[in-house]
Amino acid sequence: MVVVPEFLIRRVYKKGSLKKLENGASLELKNVLGPGFISGFNFVKINDVVFEPKDVKFITGGKELAGDCVSEAEPVAFRLGQEGLLIMSGKDCVVQGTNKIVIEVMNPEAGKVQLTVDDTV
Repeated sequence: MVVVPEFLIRRVYKKGSLKKLENGASLELKNVLGPGFISGFNFVKINDVVFEPKDVKFITGGKELAGDCVSEAEPVAFRLGQEGLLIMSGKDCVVQGTNKIVIEVMNPEAGKVQLTVDDTV
């Protein structure tokens, strides 16, 4: 199993991209690490609000994918330089000021990968 240092994982998050949506939030990612796959979305947590895979959409490479449809059997390629938009719906979560974001995904080579960042709205 490959271990990816946390300081590198944090670089995938596009700082300043967190947006409050009506009944949800969106944020942007960019793969700056190398070619890879996402084989599952475990959860996205913004402040104390947890979004399950069914509440997450991932838009990348011209495709919109439901978070609960991404799996080991149907992974999504996330190439070097590729950008993606995560949209979480169903719950208010973004506050004015600093927001804590935790994104946990699965990767075939590394297993569980967790990205933890703060962003300000």
